[in-house]
Amino acid sequence: MYDQPELDRIAAEKAPRNSEEATDETERKTRFVTSSGFEVQRVYTPSDLEGFDYQRDLGLPGELPYTRGVHATGYRGRLWTVRMFAGFGSAEETNARFKYLISHGQTGLSVAFDMPTLIGRDTDDPLAKGEFGKCGVAISSLADMEILFDGLPVDEISTSMTINGPAAVIWAMYIAAAEKRGIPLDRLSGTIQNDILKEYIAQNTYIFPPQPGVRLVVDTFEYGARHLPRWNTISVSGYHIREAGATALQELAFTLADGLAYVAAGVARGLDVDEFAPRLSFFFNAHSDFFEEIAKYRAARRIWAREMATRFDVKNPRALWLRFHSQTAGMTLTAQQPGNNVVRVALQALAAVLGGTQSLHTNSMDEALALPSDEAVLMALRTQQIIAHETGVTNSVDPLGGSYLIESLTNQLESGCYTYFRKIDNLGGVIPSIENGYFQREIADSALRYQQAVDAKDKIIVGMNEFVMDEPVSIPILQMDPEGEKRHLARLDRVRNERDNELLSTRLSALREAARSDENLMPYILDAVRAYGTLGEICGVLRSVLGEYRESVAALGF
Repeated sequence: MYDQPELDRIAAEKAPRNSEEATDETERKTRFVTSSGFEVQRVYTPSDLEGFDYQRDLGLPGELPYTRGVHATGYRGRLWTVRMFAGFGSAEETNARFKYLISHGQTGLSVAFDMPTLIGRDTDDPLAKGEFGKCGVAISSLADMEILFDGLPVDEISTSMTINGPAAVIWAMYIAAAEKRGIPLDRLSGTIQNDILKEYIAQNTYIFPPQPGVRLVVDTFEYGARHLPRWNTISVSGYHIREAGATALQELAFTLADGLAYVAAGVARGLDVDEFAPRLSFFFNAHSDFFEEIAKYRAARRIWAREMATRFDVKNPRALWLRFHSQTAGMTLTAQQPGNNVVRVALQALAAVLGGTQSLHTNSMDEALALPSDEAVLMALRTQQIIAHETGVTNSVDPLGGSYLIESLTNQLESGCYTYFRKIDNLGGVIPSIENGYFQREIADSALRYQQAVDAKDKIIVGMNEFVMDEPVSIPILQMDPEGEKRHLARLDRVRNERDNELLSTRLSALREAARSDENLMPYILDAVRAYGTLGEICGVLRSVLGEYRESVAALGF
């Protein structure tokens, strides 16, 4: 963009301006850094982009390298999907919340599941006692899934489901429920998170060991490509990696490394990368370091397009696209002065929008205290709508493109990401890095540094470690239906009593035999679901063949 003599002149002019002697004014800190530890300079100029090539590094929206977005018109063509994450208690209660949100302008559904569901257990499993509906909706059988989406236009609105270990089973229930309503599979659109690798890295709601876990993921790739052309069969998730304590850089690097590992597994299966890769999607955190977050999304698109082209010789342009959902950062929400969370969420959401998200969830102000109330979730929804319709930020595609600060941070994140790629490759790849605890130790170290900075007030959290007020919290708290669990358990008993148990036994046996082979398990899981096999029964069969994963404490260095 600039010739070398001009860059040298600008750099010479900038150097004294960034020095301590450049002004008599005292700065608030000796160093300003991003969440990833990148030093933030006082001022940025073209000299910070030495070697920057417009066409190679930036280009136009909708064109390689996709730094500026995968669509030429950005939000001028279509706004992001407003997808509020929801789920609590029984299927009936969550269905009512979905209808409430749609009536107020939500444009996509997003399902949160409770802990027993996340680990493939039925609600009446002894290990599930006391956990019904606490962090999401309980789904034990196809009967629950039918109620969850009753009256909702799933052939017109997309559905995202945050489920990983038992993702194939929950997806099968969604498919079977749509079939019973006569909805063709090619009309279904949405996403299953289905990212088992980040479960071992960060969230720990895994069931099976890594290799069988990835096998099930690839089964969904294959089945989805053949039968559900509008469905994203994975959402490679950095969100939970970040929530566990990772920096923006670690979130970027670990998420993309996982994504590339899934593509390699699909190719190893013999799948056509140009056929299945366009249906891969991503899920990133929208955190509070405003400019670094925007740069993170831009770097992710550029790195993904390059790696897909060079590693896998992709020919289909859509297989180069990194499309992503984002959610504001749950870990930044405070129980103290919960009204402050409205401001945090608005700024985090704005960063996601300026970074080009395709889909967005905004957290509610009361989530550090309880599941969101109707009032709080409506305010979170309105936050997105105000950004979309009142701020003007949707009128230009990538409005911060070309900013010296943004482009410099994008380059730094990209460079740091490749440093992590080399470390992971040297350890033998993603799964060996999980098994030896590398990812987990990196995240734990970052989480510790973050907490130490908060404790020392090097990082200010308004209302928590500074500007503190001694006031009781006075906001409405959601109360779940006390009869919800009884209703759910009664339905589970009724399913077991009224179904054809002989047919189910035959189908579970067929699933067990298929699991011992190399066959795709989705058709067998679907057959068991259609016979009203429960989540726990189906996952129990798979556990008996595939085994269960136990993380090695020694590998984590504890």
